[in-house]
Amino acid sequence: MPEIQNIIKNIQNIMRKDPGVDGDAQRLSQLVWMLFLKIVDDKERELEYEDKNFKSPIPEDFRWRNWASDKEGKTGEELYSFVDTKLFPALRNLSTADATNPEMAQTIRNIFGGTYNYMRNGTLIRQVVNKINEINFNKKSDRHEFGDLYEKLLKDLQSAGNAGEFYTPRPLTKFVVEMVAPELGEKVLDPACGTGGFLVNVLEYVRGHNDLSAKQEKDLEKNIHGVELKPLPNLLATTNLILHDVEATDVITPGDMLSKNVEEYNRDEFVDVVVTNPPFGGVVADGIEHNFPRFQTKETADLFLVLIMKLLKDGGRAGIVLPDGTLFGEGVKTKIKKELLETCNLHTIVRLPQGVFNPYAGVNTNLVFFEKGTPTKEVWYYQLPLPEGLKQYTKNRGIQNSEFDPVCAWWGGEGRKGRKENVHAWKVPIEEIEKRNYNLDFKNPNGKETEEFRTSAEILKSIEEKEKEIGKVLKELL
Repeated sequence: MPEIQNIIKNIQNIMRKDPGVDGDAQRLSQLVWMLFLKIVDDKERELEYEDKNFKSPIPEDFRWRNWASDKEGKTGEELYSFVDTKLFPALRNLSTADATNPEMAQTIRNIFGGTYNYMRNGTLIRQVVNKINEINFNKKSDRHEFGDLYEKLLKDLQSAGNAGEFYTPRPLTKFVVEMVAPELGEKVLDPACGTGGFLVNVLEYVRGHNDLSAKQEKDLEKNIHGVELKPLPNLLATTNLILHDVEATDVITPGDMLSKNVEEYNRDEFVDVVVTNPPFGGVVADGIEHNFPRFQTKETADLFLVLIMKLLKDGGRAGIVLPDGTLFGEGVKTKIKKELLETCNLHTIVRLPQGVFNPYAGVNTNLVFFEKGTPTKEVWYYQLPLPEGLKQYTKNRGIQNSEFDPVCAWWGGEGRKGRKENVHAWKVPIEEIEKRNYNLDFKNPNGKETEEFRTSAEILKSIEEKEKEIGKVLKELL
């Protein structure tokens, strides 16, 4: 077992002994805020070497090196009391006035404003801290090894109750980013960024297609932005980006982009690219729907779709995850889809196999790609099947990069001109969509008729018919 993987495994085992830590999500949150402070401290050691006038935004008593680095230092009740009653209040109220890096001060304030110390045993806290001190984040090999391991830790969120909503499988984010193909200099937004997976893939894609100078790297960081409402994913995303060599600390902003009237967003806030997996299946807080006067609904995915249409510049591109309900839903959903098709070119819908987000969410989902500025003439569909021999995805066998290879090969190159219909792919003209009152839930006409390929509307109809049959049988029995 690699050394750092062994360290993290030992830390998790120590945390399981603590009565205050309950479940994977709390263990990960506890681990990451401690790792975050160690990463910041290691980074500050570099900055101090480069700039003799560097001043940390963290007061001396609360810097990692001064309370955590001595393995014989504070422990037991003294350490627990220090963390709970002194460290956290200090970090939540950092001053941004006289720090060399006020953005970092604000980031730390934001993170610790919604983060908690779940551990209650100071002796166990000391054991965890000592293990973390075995990792040197200024050592490239340690940093990269931990970066790979961090992805696995985030993936474990998928089975950690409600925390699973923050994680999007990386093969999926990678595919979306590659198809949208962000370019150096373009402004990229994820308005509900979760643990930052889409933004990490944007960084990797742009870096992989360009030999960046130091200035271009800084420009890249300035042009990517994520917004996240909840504290845990905010912490996870910020740490994720630092581990991927992002020096800017204001890439992730805490907040809710739905809380602002959609008509009040101005041109300075418009972007070239949106890649996101907005929350769906839930409802927004009371009153939020009034921020969308033309499309009032409480369904989060629908409101994010409206927001994205607004924020894209003309010619801007989007790749987003949407549930089947958005495709076949009526009422306000119909109005939203009509607006989408009239103002954007909805060129591709990739229909994902069932269970991609299991066990967190079992709803059928789609990858939806569109460009703003020209109306839709036809929509191409690609039905991504489950791999041969696999009945469903599991925690240990989720969707993989190779499953998207056939879609990439089919995509059609520049302008998507090389596309052809096949057993998985078909196209629907706008006239047919209009006839169906903008219902986008089209069945694959070329594929084998199986339960897997039935549309959600057909499945719902089948369930209703079966319920009626059951009702008749019950009446006869009574």
